[in-house]
Amino acid sequence: MEHTGKLEQLTKLSEGDFKAFLYDCDGTLADNMQAHKDTYIRVAADKGVMMDGSIIDEFAGLPIVEVIGKINARYNATLDADEFYTLKYKLFYEEYIEHTRPIDYVVNHLKCHAGKMRIAVVSGSSRATVMKTLSVLGIDHLIEVLVCSGETERGKPYPDPFLAAAEQLGVPPHQCLVFEDGQAGTQAADAAGMRWIRIDQI
Repeated sequence: MEHTGKLEQLTKLSEGDFKAFLYDCDGTLADNMQAHKDTYIRVAADKGVMMDGSIIDEFAGLPIVEVIGKINARYNATLDADEFYTLKYKLFYEEYIEHTRPIDYVVNHLKCHAGKMRIAVVSGSSRATVMKTLSVLGIDHLIEVLVCSGETERGKPYPDPFLAAAEQLGVPPHQCLVFEDGQAGTQAADAAGMRWIRIDQI
C-alpha cells in the first residue's frame, strides 16, 4: 500500500511542462545500495583496509574514483582507485547484480511514462553494470538514452552527465525532470538548470 501511495505522490510531483524524465539508477530505480556498500567493504578488506560502510552513504552519488580518494584520506590508506574500480565492479557484476530488486514506485513511474515522455538514465556506474541492472529490472527496452561513468568530462555533482542526456534526447534542460536519491545528483541537476525530485524524501 505504501508504494501505491508513493507512486501517486511521485506522479503528482512530476506533473508540469516536462518533455523528458532523467532517472538515476543505483538507489533510485535499483534497490542495490547495500550491495554496492558490501562490495566496497569487501574489496577494501581484501586490500587490508577495514572501513565503515557509512562513508559510502556519506559520499553517495560521487564517482567511485572520488570515493576511493575520500576513503584513502579518512583511513590513511593508499588504495589504487583504478584497480579498486575494476575489482569492485567485477565483484558486483558476478555476485550481486542478478539479485537486484526494483524500487517499485520509481520503476512503475518510469513504466507509466514510457512512450509519453522521453526517458534517460544518468548514472555514476559503468555502462555494462547499468545495462545489466536495467535488464534485471526488466526496463532496459524503455530507456532511450544512457549516460554512464566516464562518458562525460566530469561526473556528478557537475552538470555534464545531465546536459549530455538532454542533448542526446533533444530536450532543453528546463524541460527535463531529474529523479535522484543523493545530494551529488541534485547538485548536478541544479547546475544543469533542471528541476529534480529526491525519491527517498517522499
